[in-house]
Amino acid sequence: MRVLLVEDDLALADVVARGLRREAIAVDVVYDGLEALEKARAVPYDVVVLDRWLPGVHGDVVCRELCAAGAGPRVLMLSAASLVQDRVVGLSLGADDYLVKPFAMAELVARIRALDRRRQQARPVTLRWADVSVDPAGRRAMRGERNLHLTNREFAVLEELIAAGGDVLSAEMLMERVWDDGLDPFSNIVRVTILTLRRKLGDPPLVETVVGSGYRMVEP
Repeated sequence: MRVLLVEDDLALADVVARGLRREAIAVDVVYDGLEALEKARAVPYDVVVLDRWLPGVHGDVVCRELCAAGAGPRVLMLSAASLVQDRVVGLSLGADDYLVKPFAMAELVARIRALDRRRQQARPVTLRWADVSVDPAGRRAMRGERNLHLTNREFAVLEELIAAGGDVLSAEMLMERVWDDGLDPFSNIVRVTILTLRRKLGDPPLVETVVGSGYRMVEP
């Protein structure tokens, strides 16, 4: 999952971004409304976490434009304004959810994951392939009765591969879904992550390289 965090409070943005990355969520961070619109036009985000009171372009305007795109990202609006009328206004702009500051990190993560499930509709809470199960909310991956001790990136790559249902995902697609914009586009990090993921999954192999195309899950 890839998230755009739009928050003009630099300290809060840093705390939230680090918290989301600990949950294997790729996060790009911007600090004003204009940059948010530019990033959202360039990258197909799954969820946008949007502060309402932003410099440059107001969060209400950003929300309205993002939602007018139709099949764009889900929008979770953040605001210190806690009155019912404030929430009504935020949701009437097209936001999918509204969270009042201050908030618990666990609740923010849960709401982001719920919005992503709604966006993908068919994706179940627990993903399964052969004898592998992945629980994104619980951050647990198992093969049979064996707990897979995966890094955040390995976990996120496995989640994306299983969710693809055997379809091929290119390295570029995985970079876009799992890593944020701080990654060198010429890095071999996807290939390295796939190698370590295969080793941790063990035999029989489940991840296949499709030469010239990418990677997919296969039946054992």
